[in-house]
Amino acid sequence: MVRTRFAPSPTGYLHIGGVRSALFNWILAKQSGGQFILRIDDTDQQRNVKEALQPILDGFRWLGMDWDEGPEVGGPHGPYFQSERSDLYGQAAAQLLASGHAYRDYSTTEELQAQRQAAEKAGRAFVYDRQWMAEDDATAEKFAAEGRSCVVRLKMPREGECVIQDAVRGEVRVQWASEQDHVIQRADGSCLYHLASVVDDHAMQISHVVRAEEHLPNTPRQIFIAESLGYALPQYAHLPYVAEPGGTPKLSKRKLAKYLKNPEFAQLMQHGQRIAERAGRTGAGRTVDPDTFNPVIVDFYREIGFLPEAILNYLLLLGWSLDGETERFDRESMIKHFSLGRVNKAPASFDPQKLLAFQSDWMNELDSKRKVAMVLPYLQSAGLVSEPPPCEIADRLSRILEAAGDRIKMAGDILDFDYLFVSADKLSYDEKALQKRVVGDSAAAPLLRDFVAALPTIEPFDAATIETGLKEFCASKEIKIGQIIHALRVATTGQAAGFGMFDTLEVLGREQVVARIEHTLSAYA
Repeated sequence: MVRTRFAPSPTGYLHIGGVRSALFNWILAKQSGGQFILRIDDTDQQRNVKEALQPILDGFRWLGMDWDEGPEVGGPHGPYFQSERSDLYGQAAAQLLASGHAYRDYSTTEELQAQRQAAEKAGRAFVYDRQWMAEDDATAEKFAAEGRSCVVRLKMPREGECVIQDAVRGEVRVQWASEQDHVIQRADGSCLYHLASVVDDHAMQISHVVRAEEHLPNTPRQIFIAESLGYALPQYAHLPYVAEPGGTPKLSKRKLAKYLKNPEFAQLMQHGQRIAERAGRTGAGRTVDPDTFNPVIVDFYREIGFLPEAILNYLLLLGWSLDGETERFDRESMIKHFSLGRVNKAPASFDPQKLLAFQSDWMNELDSKRKVAMVLPYLQSAGLVSEPPPCEIADRLSRILEAAGDRIKMAGDILDFDYLFVSADKLSYDEKALQKRVVGDSAAAPLLRDFVAALPTIEPFDAATIETGLKEFCASKEIKIGQIIHALRVATTGQAAGFGMFDTLEVLGREQVVARIEHTLSAYA
């Protein structure tokens, strides 16, 4: 059975590049009726962020990437937190010591540093000479009597080579002599990632280790550990990393200031911040934390109203392609067509504009009922629609969404049309448009007053009939429609632009249109 895993460390929120790796693992498992395991690699207690775990789990659930075993699900190979599996790692370290594949080392940091400096001065690669290695109890007692503490190191081969069969990169050869004697157990008895990861992959029967290429240098030592413990090796596949916008360095959560110099990245970030502000995430002393709310973090997209389908579709094509042409993939077609053999070796640059294009396409094809369900919470968070919502809100929102069309690229964009949900006396105005179209146009007020008088004759009050009624009104006044329609938009919406004027008037309804025109004229004309 194919068993894959994704093993995030709770040292930060779910990274878009990490999700791409998890997606490939998830697809591989689903293709063969296998199992996808979520494991939390929390051995680095100093860097773990307690608050980061739940967003990781919530992020996968939002994306629809269910896991067969792991936190909150359980399974026969638990626990699924490395911090709860320390006994297994200690037993493995003891086994490696007993077999001679590891040793107790009593060197100090200063002594190792001196050896490194000597190697550098001599122009040769540093290789620890194992001067403070204790292979028997008598030597260990001697070093301990000197006040030294010990760590456990791997006793790596000094000759030959490690051959890695990689499903993405082919055959990779590494000289054993280039490998250091890596520490696998600290002086306090806690074990490090490389040992823990190998032990867990074996215990959890992981068949495929599919991960970012930054882990490729770790693979020789992990193969050495596995073979020394008598484990069968999994199939390795090292994926190209996701690169930063417009560049080749790896995309990082720590380089936000640099990415904001990229216009497309900055535009997406600003767009998200506007939605967060309007939805009430900021205000009352709260601010948007860029460390946890930015386009490198998956939670950013969930909060501003992206579709999980769009995110997954885009990430699938970051480093993989079917034929160089096909771009639309739902979950079923991903599972049908994906293969590790078509994963590129070169890094793929994160393109905010391309991601937004996928989101826009998926949003445009979404059925009305789901769109309504997506946008409603944003209106409620902003205080524009009550909780529970009025019965008629679904039909009204459906009409707004239809009229707005591709202006709503993500669910949070509904807040661009907040003026449709306020009373006449709460309407805010684009000051420049108000001055130009109403206050500064002497003909605007009389025309608007006369149009209000004509509104009762427009029946039914729908877009088509309103358009006909306005054209007849203009003909009766011997004016062109442009001489009133701009003032009409400002008077009824406070805005200089928006979706179709007649659709807008229909959505507002006759009573609200009259109230808004009268309020505008009373306050400003």
